Amino acid sequence: MSRLQRTAWRNRYGPWAIVTGASRGIGHALALDLASRGLNVILAARDDTELNELATVIHERHQVDVDVVIEDLATDAGTDALISAADCRDVGLFVGNAGIGSSGPFADSDINNELTMIDLNVRSLARQTFYFANRFRRRGSGGLILLSSIVCWQGVPRATNYAATKAYVQSFAEGLSRELRKDGVDVLASAPAPVDTAFLARADMRANGVSPTVVARNTLNALGRKTTVYPHIKSRFLSAALALLPRFARVRVLETVMQGMTAHQQNT
Repeated sequence: MSRLQRTAWRNRYGPWAIVTGASRGIGHALALDLASRGLNVILAARDDTELNELATVIHERHQVDVDVVIEDLATDAGTDALISAADCRDVGLFVGNAGIGSSGPFADSDINNELTMIDLNVRSLARQTFYFANRFRRRGSGGLILLSSIVCWQGVPRATNYAATKAYVQSFAEGLSRELRKDGVDVLASAPAPVDTAFLARADMRANGVSPTVVARNTLNALGRKTTVYPHIKSRFLSAALALLPRFARVRVLETVMQGMTAHQQNT
């Protein structure tokens, strides 16, 4: 990225950006990419070792300032800590990437894990977004990036609760984009296909995931230009193919996909 482009990014979305779920995967890639664009970054996640290692790499590689917030963002205390860290920085970009998933029949799941998913993917995200939306309205500029998914457009058997949380994120971002446009705030939903990260392992799913680096770059390049981005050719292809089908057919197609991604569970 040229110096002129870096300056434009910093003027529009800087000088500080916040990335939640930054220790791994898409969040990790987004933090590195934002730093390469000249923004200082606040990194938030639960894993102190991985987060501090990333902070060191970013500072040494890109010569920007880095703060870390080591908290469980599914809790009110974790969100309080994130907001407190943001209070003393001139933040112009919030990336709500933190999230968890699960797989298998909902009725066979651990309900406490499923409720934690709702707390992190929905409740905590709504509270954080409320805080930053109001800050950015007051400053007259800024950006909100919320991580959706290609599963957001219909119910998904064997990922029922996760898909429902992402349906919330997608609808939330679309509405916010219209509400905040007049205030100079850009809102973007990023809807990737499965990504090659630890997320899949934690959700007990197996798939050939796409590159988080590509997802991060294409997501950031779409900010201010689109409301929803499909940040990889695989996500664009799958979304276009599913869009041709009625909703009930999309549910059945994704049921078959999820059966393949969770076949190992049924064989154990």
